[in-house]
Order: sequence, then structure tokens, then C-alpha cells
Amino acid sequence: MIRVRVHIQGIVQGVGFRPFVYRQAAAHSLTGWVMNTPAGVVLEAQGETPEVESFVVGLRDQAPPLAVIQALRTEGIPPAEDIGFAIRPSGGTGETVVIAPDGDVCVDCLAELFDPADRRYRYPFINCTNCGPRYSIIQGVPYDRTLTTMARFAMCPACLAEYEDPAHRRFHAQPNACPDCGPQLRLLDRRGEEVPGDPLAAAIELLQAGRILAVKGVGGYHLAVDAAHENAVAELRRRKQRDEKPFALMAPDLAALAGYAVCDAVAAKQLQGPERPIVLLPKGRPNRIASLVAPGNGYFGVMLPGTPLHHLLLRDRFGALVMTSGNLSNEPICYKDTETLSRLADIADFFLTHDREIHIRNDDSVIRVFRGQPVFLRRSRGYAPRPVTLPAAQPQVLAVGAELKGTVCLTRGDKAFVSQHLGDLKNIATLDSMEETIRHLESILKIRPQVVAHDLHPDLLSTAYAENRAGLPSMEVQHHHAHLASCMAENSLEGEAIGVIFDGTGYGPDGTVWGGEFLVGGYQRFERWGHLLPMPLPGGDAAVREPWRMALAWLHRLYGEKLVDLSLACPAEVASSDRRLILQMLEKRINTPLTSSCGRLFDAVASLLGLRQKVSYEGQAAIELEALAETSQDVEVCPFDLSEVDGRTVLDFGDMLRIMAEEVGKNLPKAPLARRFHNTLAAAATAVCEKIRAARGLDRVVLSGGVFQNRLLSEELCARLEKKGFQVFTQRLVPPNDGGLALGQAIIAGRSELCV
Repeated sequence: MIRVRVHIQGIVQGVGFRPFVYRQAAAHSLTGWVMNTPAGVVLEAQGETPEVESFVVGLRDQAPPLAVIQALRTEGIPPAEDIGFAIRPSGGTGETVVIAPDGDVCVDCLAELFDPADRRYRYPFINCTNCGPRYSIIQGVPYDRTLTTMARFAMCPACLAEYEDPAHRRFHAQPNACPDCGPQLRLLDRRGEEVPGDPLAAAIELLQAGRILAVKGVGGYHLAVDAAHENAVAELRRRKQRDEKPFALMAPDLAALAGYAVCDAVAAKQLQGPERPIVLLPKGRPNRIASLVAPGNGYFGVMLPGTPLHHLLLRDRFGALVMTSGNLSNEPICYKDTETLSRLADIADFFLTHDREIHIRNDDSVIRVFRGQPVFLRRSRGYAPRPVTLPAAQPQVLAVGAELKGTVCLTRGDKAFVSQHLGDLKNIATLDSMEETIRHLESILKIRPQVVAHDLHPDLLSTAYAENRAGLPSMEVQHHHAHLASCMAENSLEGEAIGVIFDGTGYGPDGTVWGGEFLVGGYQRFERWGHLLPMPLPGGDAAVREPWRMALAWLHRLYGEKLVDLSLACPAEVASSDRRLILQMLEKRINTPLTSSCGRLFDAVASLLGLRQKVSYEGQAAIELEALAETSQDVEVCPFDLSEVDGRTVLDFGDMLRIMAEEVGKNLPKAPLARRFHNTLAAAATAVCEKIRAARGLDRVVLSGGVFQNRLLSEELCARLEKKGFQVFTQRLVPPNDGGLALGQAIIAGRSELCV
């Protein structure tokens, strides 16, 4: 007979971990106890040696679906006199536990949902300790029902019996409810008046008729239409004023999505996980999805139902529903009922809602598969606020990101808690959402930051928040240094590394717009070792919306005034008055700030190839350029130039663009040119890394920045670097885009003199 004490840290509270331990102990005929503590779960187990050892292995290997074990420590202790195995009241001291993210519907609850003999048959709020809302309903800690938005619903005797039974899977399931005692579904019209009859049946009929519904999910409202209804999708685009940016789809199951998307085993695993993210899948051809769901895009963003209500809406009725975030342009997702009615009344015809409040908004997560692993494009519902483990413990820090794809990050010990996606921080509504999220996370995680880190750009709303946060010193962090540190942190790297940081825009200390950077450094310092050739940005921010401006800047550099004689879509498709104005700006250097942005290089090439002269959403030109390149297997690399300017390596793609302009002018196929652009960018970046290695002896390369959302470029660059003997590190736990920026800011601030 032996006895062990086990300390477990991670997401192990509110996910059915104690009853799981209780059942495991009974299966192995063990005595002892288990309890929650502020630091996690502690248990003692006693029995015959093989049974105890098997029990301990099972704690990690068979943990509940929503549990995440970050640390499990076992120590042998003297045997004791026990009678059975007990679940003890909570106690102890230590750090606050980690809050579980929201989860989907587990297999057991789904079976009950569609079982006519079950008392929760077709109940839209069925859940247990293995599934259901968590983060979005938590109002405070400890995680008890009284501190959730379920507090107003008193459990009926049957639900209470389940809740108090350690052997039941609903033991201490805080959202536990049934049709007799729990939340209820309602269907409202635009005036907020209830529609009589069965809300679910009426909502399905309305969707089938092509109407637009606002549907309340776990973390906010979606706008839903039948994805096969061309007129309904077109009307949703018109009302939401969303010209071309793809809509997300929700499929009832894998079998249904196989009719319109290509889904491999890796993608299927992500789709079916408890997080229920949107996964980018290649379009199947032909398909019955409305053409306006994802125009000009080779992918559909698809998710599976994440709530019982979603299952009830889709099963046996729709091949897919459009499920796009319920918000106005550039605003965060709506989640409060009264606010949603007023804000979405001009978009939605009806509102399928309920009386379980959402305490904190939480938009959908988005991933794509890269080298057999998921890469976040947006990390939110299902993952936040799951922590990232830092290389070492550090003081408590708040970081507020930059402007695009906003997130915040709080650190405690060696854990970094990156928030859900907040949206682009360009207006007061999103700023309010950021401040609300910070207050919420500081409260439930019991974090009191010593410093607040922010982007170097002085005019951002996040910068203003940081500088005006009462009682806290602020620290500015250069944008691309934060990208470097973010990738290093999630890969637990110390020391220095080479950073290939490619994105659209980042404020440089020299006052120029950076975005195609080769850095050398770590958390406490960095050096700008090289960059793409700085080019004029005609009209400043206007060039981001109109790629032809960057194409003209390159053509002006290569051909001067003779560019008007070129047989190219750009400048031919540009109004002569606009063309003359931009050329004058370039000649006189008026409102033409310099940029080394890799994103703007993508824009220039997309314009030269005639793909896109104006964009309606961020990254559109680059996305369409990648889609075109994926249709070619061309392996050619165009020439490029490396030169030394002011002690830095400057990478010039003028020769490549000249060749492209000439070949487009001859009406040669464009797909090989798009592929050669990706090949050349990867080959050139590899060449710069080789120069850095020769000079500095570094062989670790980290890749970060929004450009590395591009799967084709990422794969090509990784393969070339690895072939040259480099160790390559990419981002898996947070997005490579600005959604991961706050993580980098947080560790840089935590290692700074302000926190020593």
C-alpha cells in the first residue's frame, strides 16, 4: 500500500475535475480525498502500488474535455487511515486558478438533446461539467453559480440533485438547468416585441424564407441567413455595408460541409474540438453556397455548431448558415440584449434571443492549418483566457497591443493571459470594450499590474489609454520588437534570435513606417539589422485602401514618366486625374512617407498583375495574390538585390517588379508570376538570414507579423531556411498578426528596468 499527494495546476476547476478524480479513485479502489485550492487541485490517494500508479497516469491522459493540465507534481507520503474517497471543501492558499474558456456541447449532452425520452429533449441550454459556457458568464471568483449570470435561475429539485451528486457529470456544473428552471428562448421583431408561437420553429421558417436573423450565441450575437440563398446573402451584405470580406459559415456536421469545402483530418480535428473555431477550408467545386459568401476567395471559413441552439437550428434543415459577427462596421460584436436590438435593427429582421445574460463579449476564433498544425488568425472564444506559459516568472504586467486586431495581455508568474479578440481599436466603442475586458480579467485573475505596455505609435487609442492609466507607469514598445518577443515567448526562447518580421504597418523609432524587418535581439533589446527598400507611400493611409498607389510608386521608380506608356492594368485602370496627382506627389515628395512594409509590397504586385486596384477589407489584395499563386507550381526565383545602406542590409525587389511589369505587358499567364513573387520573397529573406548568421553566429529564426498568415509564403520560407540549417520558430499559441502583439509587449515590459 502506498499514498501519494498530487498537486495539479491549470484549467482544473469548473470543468468537472473533482468528480472525475472521485470516479477514477473508485475505479482503482483507492481511498483519500480531493479538493480545490486557489493554486489548483490537490488530492491524496492511497491503495495498492499498481492501482495508484495507473490512477496518476489517468489523471493526465483521461482528463475531462475542458480541462487543461499545465503542471502535475506527485510526492510520496506516509499511508493514513481513510474511509472511502471524499471530495473536501475548498481551501488552501496560493495563486488564483485559471478560468476555463467557453466550450461546445459534449457528446453526452448532444445525445440527450435529441432523445425524446430525456427531460432536456430539445432544450437549447443543456450543459454539464464537460461542456457549455464558462468565461462569458463569469462575473467573479471563485467560480460559483452565485458569481455567474446563472445566479438568477434557481435550480429545480431534479437539477439540484444532479448538482450535488459527486458521481454525476453535472456535479457542480454552474450553468446547470432544464426547461423547468433555466433560461428560455424568445423570438423578437425589430421593435423588441415577442413573436407568438414556438421561437425555434418560427426562426427556422424565417431563415428558410430568406430572412436575416440575429442569433444570440455564447459570446455575442451572430447575423444568420441561409448560406445557399443568394438574395438573402446579398441583402445581408447590403445592410451590413460589407462589400467583399468573406462571411463565416456554420455547417451542421462534417458530412454536410464535405459538399462545399475540402476538409482533411487535421482540419476536422480542429473543427470538432471543444473550442469550435472557424477553420479556413479550400472551397469545393462545384458547390451550392451563394457566390457572395466569399467572393474572390479560394477558402470558406467554416465552423461547426458550438451551442445546443445552433444544433437545433441546423440539424436536418440547412447545409450551412452564414454566421457572421453581429456588429456594425468597425465595432465589436454585440452581446447585450437591449444594445443589440437598437444597434442591429437596421440589419436583422428578427432576433432569436434568450434570458441568460452574457457577461463578457467573446467573438469567434479563426484558424488555418499550416504544416499539420493550427495557426491562429484570431484567438478568442474557446481559447481565451487560456494562458501562454512564459520562459520564466516575471512581475505582473498589462499590455494593450496596438490598433488592429486588438487584444490585451496580463501576466502573473510565468503565465500570460491573452484576452479574446476585441476588434480594431479605431473608435470609442472598441476602446470601451478593451477597458471592460481589462477590468474583468484583472478582477477574475486577481492581477494588479505594475506597469502598462503599449505601442510606440503616439496617436493610437491604446497608447492614450496606457499613458492615462492612473497610478501605473507606462512603457512604449516598438511594434516589430513586440512581434519578435511574442514569437520567442511562446516558443520559450531565451537569448537572441533573428527575427523576420513582415507586416503591413508599424511605427518605427526613426519616424518612418516599418513592415519588412530583419531584427536581431531578444526581450531587452533589438537591432534593426536589415529591411526592405523604403518606398514612398503616396497619400499615406490612402495607399492601404488603394494598392494601385504602391504600384505607381514602384513604376515611377523604375520607369519615371514613361510608366504611362506601359500596357498594364495599373496605371491604365487609374483615372488620369488621379494618376497625375500621385505622380506629382511622388516627384515633389508631398504626402509620401517612406515605408519598408512587406504588406505594401504585396499590394504593389497584386496591382501590377491586375488583381486588385482597390480593397474593401484589410489584406484583400494579398489574399487574392496568394490564391492565384496557389494555382501554379512554378519554382522560378526572380532576381533581387542586397546592398548596405547606413550599416544595414537593404533588400530591393526592383528587378523582380520590372520583370513582372514586362511579362504582364506581354499578356503572359499571371499565376506563375504570383508564385514567383512568393518564391523570390522567401529566397531573398533566406539570403538575408544567411548574412546575419555569418556576421552574428545566430541560427534561430522567428517568423512573425501579419504577412505570415500567408500559408504559401510561410511554407516556402520555412523550407528554405531549414534546408540551410536554421532552426525556425513560428507562432501557434497566439496569432502572428497584431492579435499576438500584446504578448510580446508584456514580456518586454516584464524584463525591463521598470519591473526590476
